[in-house]
Amino acid sequence: MRHNRTGAFMVTSFVLLAALVARGVTAQETDTPYPAIAPIEQYLMDRTAEMSLARSAAPASISDDATILVLGRTGYETAVEGTNGFVCMVDRGWDGPLDWPEFWNPRIRAAACLNPQAARAIAPIMLLRTRMVLAGKARAEIVSALKAGFANHSLPPLEDGAMAYMMAEDAYLTDMGGHNGAHVMFYTQVNSADWGANVEGSPVMASPFWYFAPQASSQMTGLPPMIVFLVGTSTWSDGTPAT
Repeated sequence: MRHNRTGAFMVTSFVLLAALVARGVTAQETDTPYPAIAPIEQYLMDRTAEMSLARSAAPASISDDATILVLGRTGYETAVEGTNGFVCMVDRGWDGPLDWPEFWNPRIRAAACLNPQAARAIAPIMLLRTRMVLAGKARAEIVSALKAGFANHSLPPLEDGAMAYMMAEDAYLTDMGGHNGAHVMFYTQVNSADWGANVEGSPVMASPFWYFAPQASSQMTGLPPMIVFLVGTSTWSDGTPAT
């Protein structure tokens, strides 16, 4: 899929699914090729390779001074302490929406560099999810833990300005269509219509953060509303063309 006005860019996993949602197709109506977690070894990477992939999510001027996280057997571990407030890591499928068909896809390597606001507000969600997944917890238990975390304030509220770079050329974001696409993401509670997202001609697409399916709204009780806006970029993080 290519954008027809602002330059071609490959659509990412979250954009693809956002487009499906916009057309009224829910995650439950798509195939679920990954019904359960794979052996943990399939999600792990060589430590040096993971650090390199994590850094490549953003331009070196940002990621060179960022904190770098790598996945271990019980959760993410700090490999490098940064100085600029950014946190770079390689998300796995379980960091996506809770009803995403690729939630357990062991091929997902979604490199992201979170800015300081997202590092404070979004990273704790990812770290909690990952600890629970690697401890063998089911998705329902993860949801309960997230709701408890927001209720007791161990998980912080979303901060204004939270965003992430996802410009790694070697990332693997989805099995659907092209597996990668350079983009930046913005986390907000703003209504998608206020950004002109998901309409023809707009370079902006929006996706729910927690669940894709509209019928999952009852499960949202206790989770703060959150929308992810995605804007494609014309280059990878090293400045080479991403088209």
